[in-house]
Amino acid sequence: MGTGTWWFVAAVCAAWAEVLAAAVLLRGRGGSGGPGATGAVPGPEALALLRGGRRAAVTVALVALHQRGAVAAGRKHTVRANGGPGRTRDPVQLGVHRSLRNALAVPALALRPEARRAVDGLRAELGRAGLVRPPGRRRAARLLLAAAPATLAAGLLTGVGGPDGPGTALALAAGVPVLLAVLALLRLPPATRAARRLLAELRERHPLPEHRREVTDGRLVQLYVALYGDPALALFLPRFSRDGGLLGHRASDGR
Repeated sequence: MGTGTWWFVAAVCAAWAEVLAAAVLLRGRGGSGGPGATGAVPGPEALALLRGGRRAAVTVALVALHQRGAVAAGRKHTVRANGGPGRTRDPVQLGVHRSLRNALAVPALALRPEARRAVDGLRAELGRAGLVRPPGRRRAARLLLAAAPATLAAGLLTGVGGPDGPGTALALAAGVPVLLAVLALLRLPPATRAARRLLAELRERHPLPEHRREVTDGRLVQLYVALYGDPALALFLPRFSRDGGLLGHRASDGR
């Protein structure tokens, strides 16, 4: 092999090193504290955060507040405060309620500082429990994954098909697996495998009922909304969900 080919091989090895370092950063870690650390099931907002991200957690908090009469549907698919938050110490519910100085649509509400801080605190607890990949590690992994294609491109500058560089077949055979690995890691959800297993187990233990009259416990309603999202909202809180704009959104990336 010529010098150009050796440089390309070295670039491929460096790109793989970046991919493997990113994989280590994204690897789920067992935690020593927080929800789930001692076998306890996380609360509804936490489960919603694992399933659908920030907006899902805020939606469950709104359901709990609505059950106490603390919020109601506003005009044009917004939610408004309807009195005090009631006797709750739940930080996400309190943060969401404090954010409702004016009627807001759910996406805007989820981005208000008070709501964001409360959800971020919950996310930190889930990270310590090994159920969410810590944001700092995710950011570092994304930087490494962005660097891997650039490293490959630098190796290819030696000249694909040139007399001293890697041929097209070698470039494809060595470069394509790296790029596929980068794409696979970028698609990993924030929730870890342990979190996805927990959600699957809870859905198996708590299948969505066919009729809302089968459930009279408000806490169970929150659990169903956390686990199933829109189908549970439409079943248990059809008017509030429709008029308040809680329905019709996809699960987020967890940010």
